[in-house]
Amino acid sequence: MFMKPSYFKRLDNGQVECQLCPHHCRIANGRTGICRSRRNQDGVLVSEVYGTPCSLAIDPIEKKPLYHFHPGSTCLSIACTGCNFRCLNCQNHEISQVAPDDVEHYNLAHQQLIDLCLEHHCPGIAYTYTEPLTYIEYIIDCARLAHEKGLWNILVTAGYVCQEPLSDLLPYLDAANIDLKSFSDDIYQRISGGHLQPVLDTILAMKEADVWVELTNLVIPTVNDDMEMIRRMCRWMVDNGLADNPLHFSRFFPRYKLQDIPPTPIQTLKTAKQIAEEEGIKHVYLGNV
Repeated sequence: MFMKPSYFKRLDNGQVECQLCPHHCRIANGRTGICRSRRNQDGVLVSEVYGTPCSLAIDPIEKKPLYHFHPGSTCLSIACTGCNFRCLNCQNHEISQVAPDDVEHYNLAHQQLIDLCLEHHCPGIAYTYTEPLTYIEYIIDCARLAHEKGLWNILVTAGYVCQEPLSDLLPYLDAANIDLKSFSDDIYQRISGGHLQPVLDTILAMKEADVWVELTNLVIPTVNDDMEMIRRMCRWMVDNGLADNPLHFSRFFPRYKLQDIPPTPIQTLKTAKQIAEEEGIKHVYLGNV
């Protein structure tokens, strides 16, 4: 299914510039941007994944992870292919780092998704597994209808998005877990192919919009396990009114293109937790342990 997205502008020579995320991909006719799911079709940027999720599952909400948002409940998890990051340690690279035609998918209009959620008695929908912001138009349509039916909308995201499209989505979001990959722009560029500041902007925009936010920091040995950097990250959270928002330190295991790095020592996570608590973070959890 194809849909005309709103977030682009036409350039010379048949190119378009995607204005969904900070990459601002300049895309030639017939080609896709970094996310592989938004294509220039004769001067119009179209989403090739609108209404075509590749993954559906019912999950406990704690799996997102969200520990302080309706604990003990379930959510219908949904994902379409694509991601605007290129994380070397991607846990879902089979669906995030591929083109839409590379995997099987469902045809699921937003009304059908809501009906499926209600049929299985799930109180909310989680847009997760890949990078949901790359199919934001589908999410907005689903999320608007979900709210009309009294369902929650949950976003599990790396948060790499421009502010205008984000502002269109925020009124329909109830909770989000944002993957704060490190507190270093250099590490963001080397490991994920992006930048830190837009992610921080997303976190603050969600807080300002009264979206319940929890943060996850995957601690990778020799990559982002510098404790002074983790301390700076925690200070930033406290300084920006996020002391009450849960912080999840997650254990790394060798995946994708980072097969040569060993799993995170448990003591490293315990030290990070201690630092976070020293800096004033009130709810710190360890994941994948």
